[in-house]
Amino acid sequence: MTESPAGVPRPLEAKRICVVYDCIFPWTTGGAERWYRALVEGLASAGAEVTYLTRLQWTAEDAPSLEGVEVVPVSRREPLYLNDGTRRMGPPVRFGWGVFKWLIAHRRDFDAVHVANFPYFSVPATRLALAGTRTPVSVDWFEVWPFRFWREYAGTLGGSFGFAIQELCIRLSTHALVFWEHTAARLRDHGHGRRLTVLAGLLPSGERLTVEANLQAPEQPVGLFVGRLIKDKGVRDLPRVLQLARRHLPSLRLVVAGEGPERELLEQMFGELGLSDAVNMPGKVSDDELVRLISSASCVIVASVREGYGMLVVEASACGTPSVVAANPENAATGHIAEDVNGFVVEPTAEGIAAGIVRVVEAGEILRKSSAEWFAARAPHMGADVAVRQVVDIYSALPRRPERRTRGASDSLPDPPGPTVSG
Repeated sequence: MTESPAGVPRPLEAKRICVVYDCIFPWTTGGAERWYRALVEGLASAGAEVTYLTRLQWTAEDAPSLEGVEVVPVSRREPLYLNDGTRRMGPPVRFGWGVFKWLIAHRRDFDAVHVANFPYFSVPATRLALAGTRTPVSVDWFEVWPFRFWREYAGTLGGSFGFAIQELCIRLSTHALVFWEHTAARLRDHGHGRRLTVLAGLLPSGERLTVEANLQAPEQPVGLFVGRLIKDKGVRDLPRVLQLARRHLPSLRLVVAGEGPERELLEQMFGELGLSDAVNMPGKVSDDELVRLISSASCVIVASVREGYGMLVVEASACGTPSVVAANPENAATGHIAEDVNGFVVEPTAEGIAAGIVRVVEAGEILRKSSAEWFAARAPHMGADVAVRQVVDIYSALPRRPERRTRGASDSLPDPPGPTVSG
């Protein structure tokens, strides 16, 4: 093992690792995007030469520059979502095809490949491109959907196809990595019987992890929703939630932070109920502004039909802010709630969510204190930085492949078109 000039061990020195995900932070924001940014930077810091296969999301003026990371777009820039918030089929297929073509041309370049389970087509593309190379492939699983939910999400035909692709990806995951036991249990239920590693979690490190909790309840009650404004996030319930909760809390206000195709509909619904003056919709906010909004809120509202992890609940607890979480079957955020400690799991209706907000406001500073204590006890074990170290340990144990080529070696097959960006 070599060491950096500062004396820090670099356990992945001279190893090459390819990471595959169709989005990159901050050009696209979300828990998975933050994870892959932290992962590639952590692998590079540990000495690896990292290649990040993604989708083109930037212009020439704002291209990504990550030290030790080569960012390679393998599919074009295009919208990912339909107007109703569901994923479009074309972009995942084109990304999977781009991954396949690029890895075919570089199939012996890497000591390991690390791929996201979503958007699915990249998993079979990776395994097919690397067939016969013995290159180990690790697959991150953020969530596993039952057939019932696939059908609700994409209709009978589309849902059946999506479920079949998901099940294929499970069987192709010789080494699955998950971020908590909830997803591990889902994988086992769906027939995964091979290697499975539970990583620490997705909680961001740095300032977002060490924010000082605000234990004082706001003088005017405020509910906060944060997320993409799509149907799956339960946003259509928010106007009725506010109307019902204000019967008990007349001064209650609601902040809806995020952008998405449902924004115009939401504004119309609030207006029809005469609640426009009680709502603030600031759009997409910075990390610093998000922390301020969470800290100053009475509670955060997670009304989602589905959540793969529920990061907002954990981050809210860091600020001493309780959460009200809808008990939908695919809303994994419920798993982060300790009832009457850092919030409440409620009936997934406008009436249930409104009642939860009232309970939080009435509990006041006692619940804020216990929320902060809940976070303090769990934060050291839930951080993405801990998860990155786990992945580094996994790859440091791999032998260096003698047939692996060095970066920049030529191949008889050309790279697919599109700019390559090196940090």
